[in-house]
Amino acid sequence: MALTAMWGSAFLFTKIAVAALPMATIVTARLGIAALILVPLALALVVRLPHGRRLWLYFLLIAFVGNLLPFSLITWGQRAIDSGLAGILMAVMPLVTLALAHLFVPGERLNAYRVGGFLFGFAGVVVLIGPEALLTIGGEQGALLPMVAVLGGALCYGVSSILARLRPASDALSSAAAVTLLAALMSLPAGVDAGAVELSALSLPVIGALLFLGVLSTALAMIVYFRLIQSAGPSFTSQLNYLIPLWAVLIGVVFLGEQPTLVHLLGLGLILGGILLTRREPRRLPTPTVRPRRPE
Repeated sequence: MALTAMWGSAFLFTKIAVAALPMATIVTARLGIAALILVPLALALVVRLPHGRRLWLYFLLIAFVGNLLPFSLITWGQRAIDSGLAGILMAVMPLVTLALAHLFVPGERLNAYRVGGFLFGFAGVVVLIGPEALLTIGGEQGALLPMVAVLGGALCYGVSSILARLRPASDALSSAAAVTLLAALMSLPAGVDAGAVELSALSLPVIGALLFLGVLSTALAMIVYFRLIQSAGPSFTSQLNYLIPLWAVLIGVVFLGEQPTLVHLLGLGLILGGILLTRREPRRLPTPTVRPRRPE
């Protein structure tokens, strides 16, 4: 529930930040703040730091696919769409994880329920995007590309969850510190290229939004995420995305005055219905009991 609150609230604070700062600046600040917290903690508390080229290769991939790329895509997309809609679009992440797990994770095979759930979820995304976004593409109010960007972020998170599952064993704190540090270093060139930020843009709400994103939605959330992956597994962790859309919509309505439309609710219902369907397991027929024949 804590991770749901930290991730679900990130859409609200990202929406506040993008109104005043460039996308690259927000991503670099978010990752930089998290790295400044996690790296000293790992150096002070972890007895044995991560080592091995294979493990650090996984860290590098997770840093890019699970942090830098989705943060950039979602932040860019939220310039044009509401935080609630961004949260709803992120609900496709468990469906992406489901398909990828079928290909790469032993024992995670697709069945009829999972395929049906995937199709329901895909239908929900189609409803959310809708013909209006297609008609307005290229226009000032075009929302198709921002929605596709947020969906790309969901795809990245799905890939990242599989990488986190397959990585060599490592503790949660050092994993979070290593991944965040690598992502922060990769974000620096774009952040520096974005140029200096005017002091007038750094209002108290913007500073508070950056601190929330860096401290809670990234630093603390990364520790909890790797801990859950280690203790409960990626299947359980991906279920958090069932609640994140509802949380994001509620936060957007209460604090930003956003009004979800009937289309948004219909799309959310299809996506959550599809996820619910994927959780069902096919019924196993009882094995018939064969009685030994009596000798005549």
